[in-house]
Order: sequence, then structure tokens, then C-alpha cells
Amino acid sequence: MAFTLAAPLHSELLIKKSRFIGCVQPVADRAAAQAIVDALRSAHPGAAHVCWALMAGGQSAANDDGEPGGTAGRPMLEVLRHHALEGVLATVVRYFGGVKLGAGGLVRAYTDSIAQALLGATLVPLVKHCWLQCAVPYALEGVVRREMATAGATLREVRHESLVHFALSLPETAVAGFIATIDDAAQGRAVWQTA
Repeated sequence: MAFTLAAPLHSELLIKKSRFIGCVQPVADRAAAQAIVDALRSAHPGAAHVCWALMAGGQSAANDDGEPGGTAGRPMLEVLRHHALEGVLATVVRYFGGVKLGAGGLVRAYTDSIAQALLGATLVPLVKHCWLQCAVPYALEGVVRREMATAGATLREVRHESLVHFALSLPETAVAGFIATIDDAAQGRAVWQTA
């Protein structure tokens, strides 16, 4: 099961005079992540590097921002993978202190910055939702609304025409049971459409 974060978390490490400011936070997609990275560059104009890693399904990425290849972004991405995080951006702003850390030292510094930030994390399970559309006779509107509440569904739209039309989303794991319950109550009069 994949998780995301309930809120942004921060860390700060001082390693051989270099300052590493780490942050992990939930993000919707790569565009949102890029906007955050751009804002960090503006907020820290004196920083030597703003490295980042994003776990967001097909939009995952890592960036070393001038550090030796594979010493910053990729190790940060591995920390996110190790914690089974999804929809999460990890960033580290580095102020260079004049002492070179070497490749191994950089990997440890960037990994530790993200691991430290995650120490107090509240993980939130990611639940995949499905969209459904259902039309039922007026007499069954109350049944559908009660079953929606039981299944944890979110009502997106309701239209009252010759039938009552519901557009809703609900957790993927609840779909089969919800449909079976409504079909049973409607005795074949429910019309379904997946969206």
C-alpha cells in the first residue's frame, strides 16, 4: 500500500560547515512540485544547490542541481521509495560551507536530510477512488444516499429527472459491494454507468 504525507515536514543538518535544509511535502503532480522548487530557488538565492526528488506515479523524477551525478536526487528518491510514499516531493537546499564531502558524503547528507524530516511524519494511506453514475426511481433515493454514507462515497452531482441521477466517487474496494446492494434494493431498476 502506498502512503502520502499529512503535512510538510522539515529538517536541518550542519555537516562540515555545509547547511542542508530538507523538506518533504505532499504534492499533486510534477507541475506543483516544479513550482515549489522554483519558489525555493527564489527564497534561497545564496544556496549552492536546490536538489529534489518526486514520487508521483508516472511523473516521478530526481534532480541533482549541479551536485555530482547520482549523489543527491536519486538517493532522496530512494528514501521516498523505501517509505512507500506517493505524491510526495523531497527537497534539500544546500549552502556550501567550503569543505568538499565527496560522493559518499553527499549521498549520506542528502539521504539523512530527508530521513530526518520523515521521522515525525504522519503517513496517510492512499486510497484509489472510482467514479460511478447511477439512475434509480425516486423511491430509492434514500436507499442510495444511506448506502453512499456507509461506503464512504462522495456525492459529486444529483439530478432529479424522470429518475434520480447520482454522480459519485467511492473507494475502489467498496465499488462491488455498493453496486450489489443498490441492485438488490432496486430489483433490476438501477441503471449504471462508470465514468
